[in-house]
Amino acid sequence: DRDTDKKRIEELLEENMVLEIAQKQSMNESAHLGWELEQLSKSTDLADSEKSFVFELNECASSRILKLEKDNQSLQNTIQELRDASLTSRESSLKFVELEKENQQLSKKIEKLQNQIEKEKQSNQDLETLSEELIKDKEQLQVVLETLKADKDRQIKDLKQENDHL
Repeated sequence: DRDTDKKRIEELLEENMVLEIAQKQSMNESAHLGWELEQLSKSTDLADSEKSFVFELNECASSRILKLEKDNQSLQNTIQELRDASLTSRESSLKFVELEKENQQLSKKIEKLQNQIEKEKQSNQDLETLSEELIKDKEQLQVVLETLKADKDRQIKDLKQENDHL
């Protein structure tokens, strides 16, 4: 877009220079026609038709000058608009670059947070596994404890019987 804008600006500048040259030529023609008009008016022999012809030529040149001035102004306005658009485009590009950097930073933060979440999930799974193992160990220990109590009770009973027998 910038290259296109630059080319368009160059084209408009060239066109503007051509119009300025044409305007100068037109002004020279107008001045020359004015001089001829003066020469003709000095001459007393001229007929009214010749005077009106010169007057028409002069008016035609003047209207051409006005048209060229309008075209020149229009081209200058277009050039200014393109310059403004180019500045806006540059500002937008800078904002886009800033947003892209911010987006990259946020992406890195999100990635770090996702890694932390994965670590936490793994840690939770490890804790759950450990908890399950501890529960199994507790159940086994309770079975062993009950077995030992039963053995102790049986031994006490056996020892009481033996004591009674003695």
